[in-house]
Amino acid sequence: MPDAARSLLWVVPAAPFAGFLVLALAGRRLSRRRVATVGAGSVLLAGLATALAAVAYLGQPVREAWRQALWPWIEAGPLRVEMALRLDGLSLVMALVVTVVGFLIHLYATESMEREEEGYARFFAYLNLFVGAMLVLVLADDLLLLYLGWEGVGLCSFLLIGFWYRDPETVRAARKAFVVTRVGDAAMAVGILLLATELGTLRLSELGPAAASAWGAGSAASLLAAALLLAGAVGKSAQLPLQVWLPDAMAGPTPVSALIHAATMVTAGVYLVARTHALFLLAPPVMTAVALIGAATLLLAGASALFQNDIKRVLAYSTISQLGTMFLALGVGAFSAAIFHLMTHAFFKALLFLVAGVVIDAFHHEHDLRRMGGLGRRSPLLFALALVGASALAGVPLLTAGFFSKDAVLWRAWNAGAAGPWLWAAGVLGAFLTAVYIFRWLSLAFLGRAPSHLGPPARSRILVPLLVLGALSVVGGWVETPAVLGGVHLLSDVLSPALPVPAHETGSNALEGALMSAAALAALAGIAAGLAWAGRGPNRKEEARIVEFLRRGWGFDDLYAALFVRPLRRLAEGVGREPLDRLYDTLAALARVGNRMLAPSQSGVLRRYAALIGAGAALLLAWGILR
Repeated sequence: MPDAARSLLWVVPAAPFAGFLVLALAGRRLSRRRVATVGAGSVLLAGLATALAAVAYLGQPVREAWRQALWPWIEAGPLRVEMALRLDGLSLVMALVVTVVGFLIHLYATESMEREEEGYARFFAYLNLFVGAMLVLVLADDLLLLYLGWEGVGLCSFLLIGFWYRDPETVRAARKAFVVTRVGDAAMAVGILLLATELGTLRLSELGPAAASAWGAGSAASLLAAALLLAGAVGKSAQLPLQVWLPDAMAGPTPVSALIHAATMVTAGVYLVARTHALFLLAPPVMTAVALIGAATLLLAGASALFQNDIKRVLAYSTISQLGTMFLALGVGAFSAAIFHLMTHAFFKALLFLVAGVVIDAFHHEHDLRRMGGLGRRSPLLFALALVGASALAGVPLLTAGFFSKDAVLWRAWNAGAAGPWLWAAGVLGAFLTAVYIFRWLSLAFLGRAPSHLGPPARSRILVPLLVLGALSVVGGWVETPAVLGGVHLLSDVLSPALPVPAHETGSNALEGALMSAAALAALAGIAAGLAWAGRGPNRKEEARIVEFLRRGWGFDDLYAALFVRPLRRLAEGVGREPLDRLYDTLAALARVGNRMLAPSQSGVLRRYAALIGAGAALLLAWGILR
């Protein structure tokens, strides 16, 4: 069984790639039902292959990593790179999240995108390519193949965000996402070149030992390599200061928002840092930077989410904030806690985005929360699912997956040395802000008086994914519980061969219970504040200015426009007029002036011509005599 499953590991990324090829080449000739079957079915096949691999891998007496070499790729001196896949606890968890959540989003999209007059096959072709690229990223055995998948998800995000390419807003949003993430990607590419030239290998299992042997901990080379990889992670996972692309990515269709925010692109940065943890552990200052970036991001994005009125932008800033929580965990060395929160976040954030899509359709494509309300009476099931997702995001104690994963992060942050209590406080404040904005979101969309112009209720292909994600948002947290609640460590046991798992008991159970209770009270207080505050606006002009500043994401877009966009645009306009062009333009202008000066001499009057000839002859004669 293990050998058979290992030999079929290539099927996991190949299935969605095959779906992409079928839809790209023959999609226009297929009916919509067949397009939906190919699009969703290919991801389902990848999920079944991943499940088969999971059963075989977890059934081994000793959970050694699998490696499947497909073919040689690059040979340059000592550097040898193969097209090879790797399956261990980390890549297995990531592949399960990508395929399970990805399939549910595909199933939802078969119904929600059916009203598109054109581009139905193109949409699913892009989705399949997106999932395939993400699976290559998480299953790659070396950093170069990982980078290939990394750039693949970047390309697909551009295509999917700009899917409605006739709308200038979506095109600008797609371009912004592509350009901003390229900043981090370029730094990551330099980091990969540094590792290849200095260490002679890019295999993920060899990078850590090779760097420790060649460079040592705290060396300049270790710091530079980790910092360059961190820049790539910051760009893809929308962390400060490269977070500005993610809110605008909401211009794409709702399934795209769910896929980008829950299971694919934005989690790539978290995965990269976790996968290359051996390099980061050799660079303690960079680890500190990871924690500080995460803490700052979760607070700034949480504050911005408080004042958003677009139903999807609230969730977008929420994603940035939750990714900040994951970076905080990575920075304090709690790699398994970061992956735990990544997993639970995929469940409840996908649920919330898909619920938002149903709400938008019910209000006839309205996005403004202030013009909604009362949907809870019209659709109690949808309200219950939204309540589950909001509760999981807020971390309602004991009842939701988000509570357990956030508690794991906060507990590890508290034990992170002298800065631990401060990082814990940032996390608790972030949890409070999260509860406030998500229950404000829930109140504005579902409570109050219902308008009379609501659309038809959601159908089964939309409700089934929501029900599955709702169930996972409740029970998904019980795979990892703190010592005071039984000390279950199923997830960290799976991850332990791939990630350093710190001791579970750090401090007393009483302290852990007290900190958990404090975080739970903060979440409950935030829920009460969010419900009470919903619909209230600023009272004074000064408050309105602050609210607008936060709503605009702390002015980062304006800052970047002043520092980079406008100067580069002027530079591009200047470069567009090359110096040689100016020379030729000057010659042409002189020719035109000469033409205007000499044109009167060509009058056609013979007497004038004779007079001019005589005058010229006289001048020549005089010049000859006087010389």
